[in-house]
Amino acid sequence: MRLRGWMIALLVLLGRRRRPRHDEPEERIVAAGPPSPRAELAVAALLVLAALAAALFVVLYAIEASTQALGGALAGALGLVAAALIVAGKHLVVEEELPAAYPEPHPEDQAAVGRIVGESGSRITRKRLLGAAAGTAGCALGAALVTPALSLGPVFDPSSLYRAPWRRGRRLVDTAGEPLLADGIATETFYTAFPEGASRDELGAPLVLVRVDPSELRLPPGREDWAPEGILAFSKICTHAGCAVSLYRTPKFEPVQPRPALVCPCHYSAFEPVTGGQVIFGPAGRPLPQLPLMIGAGRELVAAGRYSGAVGPSWSGVRKPPPERR
Repeated sequence: MRLRGWMIALLVLLGRRRRPRHDEPEERIVAAGPPSPRAELAVAALLVLAALAAALFVVLYAIEASTQALGGALAGALGLVAAALIVAGKHLVVEEELPAAYPEPHPEDQAAVGRIVGESGSRITRKRLLGAAAGTAGCALGAALVTPALSLGPVFDPSSLYRAPWRRGRRLVDTAGEPLLADGIATETFYTAFPEGASRDELGAPLVLVRVDPSELRLPPGREDWAPEGILAFSKICTHAGCAVSLYRTPKFEPVQPRPALVCPCHYSAFEPVTGGQVIFGPAGRPLPQLPLMIGAGRELVAAGRYSGAVGPSWSGVRKPPPERR
């Protein structure tokens, strides 16, 4: 609260206009203080450095720097602003000592309070310089605070969410880069797969594979041939907050335990494979995107097309129809 008060007082002092002079000068309420040019330059320099630190935060965020670097840049910006306010309060604001406590406020005292605020800044001689420095620091800090909102995802053009390295004919490989064969996929087992010859760092690259009894499949219309021999493939990225789906829940006692599900352990969203990745529990708002599969001549698993929907969390606009598959 004290830091906020100093900021408001500084802005009021910098923005206050001088009143026109009368023949007889009005008696001051607060005694005039000597100017302090060095303190003014110090305040301006601290504010400019704060703006540079805030701009550095934006740059570090753009290049995906570490959390420690981002925190250091933002903490430095806020610390420099605090230092500027401390210097201004100590050297640019006139101080007065009253032997008694302040009286209770009254409406007629508002004008006197305004005069006190204005006269307390009599030591400031470079108002434009300090105003420009404060405005620069404020804009840079505002940009630094708003920048993380860009990670909320594309609002107007969600097409980037539909980009994935999967296409018809691309083989599925394991973590060692070896092709996955249909005969090697067992039931009640969880597998991770990647696209052969493509980057594994893309959001839509990793897959989860499970195998179920084909008679249990209840896939949405149009996906009747997406799970050959009961083998299903889904995006490994949870549609709630972008965490990794890394658990496969299988019932041990059929009468009492829930049916099989792919589970994100972070917030416990559960997706049912046999229904095409439908959400059956947790905060996720839409199904896991399913990848159609086919079995090649050598029994290797191959992508038969693209995902059924956008990969990743449910940003605004993600419910728009996906691009046509090729």
